[in-house]
Amino acid sequence: MNRSRRALALAVVTLSTAAVITACGGSGGASDDASRGGSVPAAGAQDLNPHPVADLKQGGTLKMAIEQWISQYNPNQVDGTQGDASAITELVEPQLFRLDAKGVPHRNPDFLASAEVVSTAPQVVRYRLNPKAKWSDGKPLGWRDFAAQWKALNGRDKRFAAADTSGYAQISDVARGADDQEVTVTFGTPYADWQNLFDPLLPASLNATPESFAKAWAGTVPVTANAFRIGAYDRTAQTITAVPDPNWWGEKPKLDKVIFWALDGSSYVDAYLNKEIDYTSAASPEAYQRLKGDKGTDIRIGARWDQVTLSLNGRRGPLRDLRVRQAVMLGVDRTALAKVAGKDLPFQPKVLGNHFFMPNQEGYRDNAGSFGKRDVARAKKLLEAAGWRDAGPGKPRTKDGARLTLEYVLPSDTAGLAMDQAKLTQQMLGEIGVDAQLRKVPSNDYFDKYVHRSNYDLSQFRQVDQVFRSQAYSGYRMPQGGNTFSNYGGVSSPEVDRLLLAASRTTDVRKQIALYNQADAAVWELGHSLPLYQRPQILAVRKDLANFGATGLGSEQLARTGRLK
Repeated sequence: MNRSRRALALAVVTLSTAAVITACGGSGGASDDASRGGSVPAAGAQDLNPHPVADLKQGGTLKMAIEQWISQYNPNQVDGTQGDASAITELVEPQLFRLDAKGVPHRNPDFLASAEVVSTAPQVVRYRLNPKAKWSDGKPLGWRDFAAQWKALNGRDKRFAAADTSGYAQISDVARGADDQEVTVTFGTPYADWQNLFDPLLPASLNATPESFAKAWAGTVPVTANAFRIGAYDRTAQTITAVPDPNWWGEKPKLDKVIFWALDGSSYVDAYLNKEIDYTSAASPEAYQRLKGDKGTDIRIGARWDQVTLSLNGRRGPLRDLRVRQAVMLGVDRTALAKVAGKDLPFQPKVLGNHFFMPNQEGYRDNAGSFGKRDVARAKKLLEAAGWRDAGPGKPRTKDGARLTLEYVLPSDTAGLAMDQAKLTQQMLGEIGVDAQLRKVPSNDYFDKYVHRSNYDLSQFRQVDQVFRSQAYSGYRMPQGGNTFSNYGGVSSPEVDRLLLAASRTTDVRKQIALYNQADAAVWELGHSLPLYQRPQILAVRKDLANFGATGLGSEQLARTGRLK
């Protein structure tokens, strides 16, 4: 799947499926294998079958697969960063800004009459809310919602388990303006990505106390304010159903229902071909080959911020040693993994040399340096220096009687490409004396009990939609006590923290890009994680679905999605 934006930038998505959605652009399919081996689509590329709303039928159901049953819908809480949960929340909550095809934010008039920087010294942003905008409990959207969200997410009260405090920590005050629907936000230090904040805006009741922040939206979304609301949760059928909100003040949706079905990732293609869901990823070789010729299917291609990553957990076991982390990075052949991922696809994935930029983005620079290519000899030297002795061909290294074993955690539905890559990585690491043990865990527990809890040594997943650069901070910042934010492996440094904070406070784009690239070079040296490649955004979508599909860097608008007459 292709999912929504800002909430998801924190999120990780398993590679075994293709989770995530967004806006409008170019039409047509790309199923011709003659294009195989071509370049990654340029930033701004979309494929949505765009049509005026007047061309769409009234009614119908859009059926989507999601990776797991959702246990936490608060996207700002550490357990709420899973991609599907964030996407559902954003569908039913105020989206203050929409991103265009190139990722540029624009005010959403359904919620904002205006939003502008009214002072630069200090930076002050004034929001004027649409007076028609109301929460499902009847309360108007107002400045108190902004104030409560800021207080919960600014990091000053450690009882709030915030996934990311970026931007909010730089706000010095949130105040009422001329009335309750006008909000003045004052920054203590400048924040370039201010449009990323309060988006989605959530009701003050959620952010009122640490307890409500953690528990009020566990398994449910009690208050909404958008074109859709949650109509039903069916734990037995593993479905969440969104329906149009009759009190919605904006353009009425064409669809009658949007159904999210928690489904084993290995079943997505079969479910699509059986017409049980209306779109699925075709980004793996096996999926693409099965889906490209299906009658009634469009293959829609876009350019998304989508990084496939091998995460290294520096909080436990042998990977606490920098030399071991660096050896693992050097032991993996990323080019080989990208080739496996691109076999039989319309274009080949690009190996990544940067944690913060995609190759088709302004600012991209390859900072991998000596970690850019596999170096078995150097990897072995690093392990020797760390005290891990060679035990002979095909055997794991040992130290003080212990074997060099790393637990590589995967969801139970991992199959096809993801399993092939895990086994290939296991084989590569075995060649340097690292025993990578593949461990499958229940898919519904993969994030909640393993990734989010740093309960793994190695794991491969996707980081998506970091269109606002400052969104990356939570994944690389220094943990505070028990809160790792989104830095699940816990690897960071004061230098990385300083550079990323400085970048978020810099409004000069060139200086900002330079700071992110300096931070990136430091992240490579720390052995934080190993970016593998930019995942292709290739979707199989029903031909009659309009204004839907590969959104690239843009925002999804399901209220304008429907079936052609």
